[in-house]
Amino acid sequence: MAGVMGLWSELTDLLLPAECAGCRTSRVPLRYGVCASCVQALEALRPGPVRPTPAPPGLPDCVALGAYDGQLREVLLSYKERGRHGLARPLGHLLAEVVAGSVGRRRPVLLVPVPATASAVRARHGDHLRRLARHTAVRLRQAGWPVEVARPLQALPRPDSASLDSRGRAEAAVSAFRLRPGKRSVLSRSAAERPVIVLDDIVTTGATLAAVAHLLAGAGLPVHSAAVLAATRRRNTG
Repeated sequence: MAGVMGLWSELTDLLLPAECAGCRTSRVPLRYGVCASCVQALEALRPGPVRPTPAPPGLPDCVALGAYDGQLREVLLSYKERGRHGLARPLGHLLAEVVAGSVGRRRPVLLVPVPATASAVRARHGDHLRRLARHTAVRLRQAGWPVEVARPLQALPRPDSASLDSRGRAEAAVSAFRLRPGKRSVLSRSAAERPVIVLDDIVTTGATLAAVAHLLAGAGLPVHSAAVLAATRRRNTG
């Protein structure tokens, strides 16, 4: 059912006069749900290193396409919360640029998307990062990168991170994931001589990425870096 709904959403983005996912303007020509002006703004973004302050222990190097604001924020919200599944393709292509920027030279890579909880999958009619990872891999392969996508982790039920402060996010992240049974030996072979890149959509405190990196390292997969689409600008509330 999730695959059918995703296909329907992509088709309606192309055929119906939906509003632009970036600026919410109606009655403008769209391609995969984004108008020409917003496409130009998104394509002007350049991946760069980001790091939350304070950074949680074990957080890998992080590279983001841009700040979580403007058109990038609106497109991500449209994709995750407004059912615009057709945006997975352009966002996946943008995430591929981030992966390339985090790795540097072209070489084999192993992509590990942060898994979604079962409740999030139901609410969003699919795993949004799994879709992004698929399009990211396709884009990288088109550019000549040998890419493999692995899903070694399972997300466990946890509270909505939007309702938590920094300490709450860190505590929730510690027990948020587990290694899927029987994956350890497979992962060791997959990660041989290739950097492991964790994929996520947004980095805020870095607690989730640190927890994922810690779990993967314990399974014999040291994380090279994390590639994300957006980084929030945190305010100092101290």
